[in-house]
Amino acid sequence: MARLRLIEGAVDGSQPAGQRDRLPDAEALDAYSRTVTSVAERLRGSVANLRVGRRTRRGRAEGGGSAVVITPDGYMLTSAHVVEGTDGRARAAFPDGRSFGTEVVGTDPLSDLAVLRADAGNLATAELGDADTLHVGQLVVAIGSPLGFHGSVTAGVVSALGRALPTQSRSNVRLVENVIQTDAALNPGNSGGALADGLGRVVGINTAVAGVGLGLAVPINDATRRIVAQLMGEGRVRRAFIGIVGGARPLPPRFASEGGGSAVEVVEVVEGSPAARAGLRPEDLIVDVDGRSMSDVGELQRLMVAESIGRRMSARVIRGARELTLEIVPVELDT
Repeated sequence: MARLRLIEGAVDGSQPAGQRDRLPDAEALDAYSRTVTSVAERLRGSVANLRVGRRTRRGRAEGGGSAVVITPDGYMLTSAHVVEGTDGRARAAFPDGRSFGTEVVGTDPLSDLAVLRADAGNLATAELGDADTLHVGQLVVAIGSPLGFHGSVTAGVVSALGRALPTQSRSNVRLVENVIQTDAALNPGNSGGALADGLGRVVGINTAVAGVGLGLAVPINDATRRIVAQLMGEGRVRRAFIGIVGGARPLPPRFASEGGGSAVEVVEVVEGSPAARAGLRPEDLIVDVDGRSMSDVGELQRLMVAESIGRRMSARVIRGARELTLEIVPVELDT
């Protein structure tokens, strides 16, 4: 029988173990491992396993999630849906064995964020980053308590950016913009935990398992920082409301030539709302508000902040072949 020839460059059993163990990508693999390990070591002590109780028709049931420490004196960030329907109390357990009672400071279902405060001091805090600097393909690390196993670490990449996550509070529906999509493994219990970049900065709060290999996180950016600050200071988030349902629509050619390619089409006007009082009608196209172009509903939504409540806003509207200017005075959204 002819002897099989070794493929050139292959390793046979006669080579030293050191050479046999050297792989071409060893350095890259080590660098990846070092990054994930570094992030885990930096953040695990700042991410708690959260246990909450809810009343159900069959009695009291226990649920869980995760929370991220953001101040040494016990303020913690989690997902609003983790503490929804509870009595406002929870228990936060850390990987070092410490456990503290917590109270809900404030929740905002329309951003799926909530702030808790633990009965503790001297906690290890996580550094908040900026999700607006993320790139598709960038390494991210998720830390939380999937299925109750606290301190669990998974890693992956940013799969997509700019996703929108619909949220609801009573009859109010809002889109959380620029949601981070990742393939880092997320499971029930990861909600409220940290999604961190390679430097260990928290760039998102894990919020949903959208499918196999598909997780979503609410981004940490200027908008969510303002929400967190309001929750810590006031226990709630104030938003303006004008009372329309709309969607993006291309401008008619006659108006598109004047600049801008799309506007917000009014699909429905809520009866008795500021939009109704201003005279807005279904099929109207909102081109701009206070000189700011309204290319999609997101642009209009970004104007609905606390500072807009009670302030007169000038809206340029196309109705049929006419252009109108309407005055709208937003009111506070009741959540």
